[in-house]
Amino acid sequence: MTSTPAPVLGFEVNGAQGPVEADRHHEADSSGTKTPASQHSTDDEEKLEKPGASTYSYDTVFDDPVLAKYYAPPDNYESKHRFDPKATWTSEEEKKLIRKVDVRVCLFVCVCFAALQLDRGNISQALSDNMLVDLKISTNDYNLGQTIFYVCFLFMELPSQLISKKLGVDVWVPFQMIMWSVVSLSQFWLKGKKSFFATRALLGALEGGFIPDMILYLSYFYTAAELAWRLSFFWVSLTSTTIVGAFLAAGILQLRHESAHAGWRWLFLIEGIITLLVGIFAAFWLPPSPTQTKGSIRGKDGWFNEREETIIVTRVLRDDPTKSSMHNRQAIGFIDLWKSFTDFDHWPLYALGLTTFIAAGTVNAYFTLILKSLGFSTFHTNLLIIPSQVLFILFNLGLSALARRLDERTFVASIGSWWQLIFFIVLVAIPNQGAWTKYAVLTLLLAYPYAHPILVSWNSTISGSVRTRSVSASLYNIMVQLGSIISSNIYQAKDKPKYPHGNRVLLGIVSANIVLFFLTKAYFIFRNKQKRAAWAALTKEERAHYLATTTDEGNRRLDFVFKH
Repeated sequence: MTSTPAPVLGFEVNGAQGPVEADRHHEADSSGTKTPASQHSTDDEEKLEKPGASTYSYDTVFDDPVLAKYYAPPDNYESKHRFDPKATWTSEEEKKLIRKVDVRVCLFVCVCFAALQLDRGNISQALSDNMLVDLKISTNDYNLGQTIFYVCFLFMELPSQLISKKLGVDVWVPFQMIMWSVVSLSQFWLKGKKSFFATRALLGALEGGFIPDMILYLSYFYTAAELAWRLSFFWVSLTSTTIVGAFLAAGILQLRHESAHAGWRWLFLIEGIITLLVGIFAAFWLPPSPTQTKGSIRGKDGWFNEREETIIVTRVLRDDPTKSSMHNRQAIGFIDLWKSFTDFDHWPLYALGLTTFIAAGTVNAYFTLILKSLGFSTFHTNLLIIPSQVLFILFNLGLSALARRLDERTFVASIGSWWQLIFFIVLVAIPNQGAWTKYAVLTLLLAYPYAHPILVSWNSTISGSVRTRSVSASLYNIMVQLGSIISSNIYQAKDKPKYPHGNRVLLGIVSANIVLFFLTKAYFIFRNKQKRAAWAALTKEERAHYLATTTDEGNRRLDFVFKH
């Protein structure tokens, strides 16, 4: 029986049916392995039900003698020597290896992200200890300082990604961490407005690009579906750090009463030293790639043996052959950069990145100040932020799990916006609330299901090339930071403490964002129909000629369709 090879990500393998989405022509067997529907037989199912059955039970582009040469890794790809298109392994072997990668790679990446959040998020706790009063700066000065931070963060997003692509994430990220930690701990010696603005600018510039760098780094080790789930834990580490930071702050800020310096100064110093130590360790721990793990503290034999390296590399490239299109020390040229800038199919996601997080970001930035204005003490304020963070973690993981289960991105990601809409309607309709009622409303609002992991992995999935994936990750995060700049300027001093005007503005932004989700869904449906129609119009010979001669790259190819 002739079977249709399974497509990889958005690529059609043999052109028999036109462009298709990667999971649409698969059926899950009893072990959870996906097999082409056209290949299922009694013998296959019996084989897969046996313990130790190979997870490689379906065709890929590398099994097609015509297509394989178009997707084979180039000679300069750092892991080509471990790629074996005919390699097989058991499901137990794969699960054990993935757990090993999770512990060695993903867990420490989460620790690094926690270090980022500790140093950029502790200003919220510092505010609760009268930092603005001590430095003789106003709420508007604080807004300007945060705007400076986000502008510098935004400005360095793309340059940082380009530097890390040239030097390697394993080299550039530890340097970033060490430098921003030094600036962070130096805030112990802040004197006033000028030094506050200066440290905000330096922190933003040094932290910019860290997130897309790490997303690219994780893509070396995981398939697209696995990356989406890992990114949800990536952002859980951010929220977990906020909780831990709140407990730390509750204790450290008490040093105001035990020393000659304010508690917030000790907060910056102590937490800066913690992240500095993490950065120094990262310089020795992060390997360049799955096949380059030998090192001083990683061991002379590295983390993985030859077979494990083969499994990691082969499964990642079977999932997305384009991940071998650039090696991990290859710079992105101007022409490639321009191609990524003009990839209009990413623009709907950039628009979502800009608008999805403005409303909650505004409230979160002022949460501690609002609680103080409601009469809560510094100690209780820092503890009262914890419930919202715990709920945020649960809803974050739940939303990512739902998107993974339904294989749906647009409508699932919009759930968080619908959630915010409800509570902003309450804030606008009932501006006069008691302290505990207001606290409950704001807590539930900030616990909203967080779409960021879904949008980030979605942006990566529709890239279709390492070049576009690298640049689009930065451009997406630039849009998110632009949203942060907007959110830093919505609540104004003249509007405090209830911020009724600001809340009406945020209600409008959330409403517009929900409309944008629907428009994004419609856009990708339209683009896929366009591609399928163009592909269906080609004869079998014309399709083969197209694959052999096309200059279209990544998601511009006719045999690529968009997940949505």
